[in-house]
Amino acid sequence: MPNSFTLAKRNTILNRMAELLEQERSSIKIVNQEDIANYTGDDLAMKKRLLVDDQKIDGMIASLLQLASQEDPVGKLLYSFTPENGMKIQNKTAAFGTILIIYESRPDVTVEATAIAFKSGNRILLKGGKESLQSNLKIMSLWHQALSDNDIPNSWISYLNFDRKETQQFLEKPSQKVDLIVPRGGESLIEFVKKHAVCPVIVSGRGNNFVYVSQEADTEKALAIIINGKTSNISVCNALDKVLIDINLPNWEAFAENVVSELQKRNVTVLGDATISKVTSVPQIESDLIWHEEFLDYKIVIGTVNSNQEAIDKINTYCGGHSASIITSNDAIAQDFMENVDAAAVYQNASTRFTDGGQFGLGGELAISTDKLHQRGPLGLQHLVTNKWYIYGNGQIR
Repeated sequence: MPNSFTLAKRNTILNRMAELLEQERSSIKIVNQEDIANYTGDDLAMKKRLLVDDQKIDGMIASLLQLASQEDPVGKLLYSFTPENGMKIQNKTAAFGTILIIYESRPDVTVEATAIAFKSGNRILLKGGKESLQSNLKIMSLWHQALSDNDIPNSWISYLNFDRKETQQFLEKPSQKVDLIVPRGGESLIEFVKKHAVCPVIVSGRGNNFVYVSQEADTEKALAIIINGKTSNISVCNALDKVLIDINLPNWEAFAENVVSELQKRNVTVLGDATISKVTSVPQIESDLIWHEEFLDYKIVIGTVNSNQEAIDKINTYCGGHSASIITSNDAIAQDFMENVDAAAVYQNASTRFTDGGQFGLGGELAISTDKLHQRGPLGLQHLVTNKWYIYGNGQIR
């Protein structure tokens, strides 16, 4: 980043973008309706992600303002060492350089992910889906206005209006330097990027999140958490897809029947393992392969386990490495569960829907990584940096 491109300048641009979103609120919604009218698919989750309404715009503005208020993630001292020869050795955070974000359907990503990458000192390349093209281009015009208002070249934030073939060619032979790629979308998009990219990729993976209702669960809390996780927003990766009930829970059959009834009242299709199907009369799953699936729909699978360890093993076998929650009043059991479940975010007595950069105080997120390198879970401002060594000497030789 040029020396003149100060933190104050970056914050000014973020604040200006927030102003422009408010000023252009009506026109953004009108353009977004064109995308919605042109969408001919039957993917309910994608259609929900495509919509830009006042609530979504409020969220974009809040994210920009929160990011503008946060400290600079670049240049933070991570390590310092002075050897016997008198050199001063430091390790500091540094921007990646150029980040390519490939995403589907969600125009709000054009604001939030861009803002995080930009505040972190990076140039940004955006490749959105064709279903949200008009909304993305409208938002991009506002980014370019915010940049030009502050005498910053538009090249800092660019949109790649490529089809699938052009995207593949760019991934395989980039026409400009790309230091990091972050794909945000379904499994087919992620596999496409991983297959063709020649530079590092951070995977924003699938959800397929679990709630385990242990034998010491508060069933009222458990029911509320299950309903929230499944029905509050089906189109997000932190939504709930699987429930495990410990058969040592007192009156577990009545609890299972109540959960099924409340989900069905909310138009959720409920499937069960053999035990749940027998107790509640819901259809039995045809294969254990369904435990691997992320639904992004009004659909859920409920199963039973006989111990905490069985729950941990089942979650580690099938979950997407995203989020898992245990419902229990036993803190020791909860801690054992949280330490041994292999997921980016683990919970006690709370909904998986909280796995979100904004909810975690990060000012939004670039993505939610299910990789273990370079960072896991919501990728916020402080995670979108690499590091660099600075060595100060006065003639030392080795």
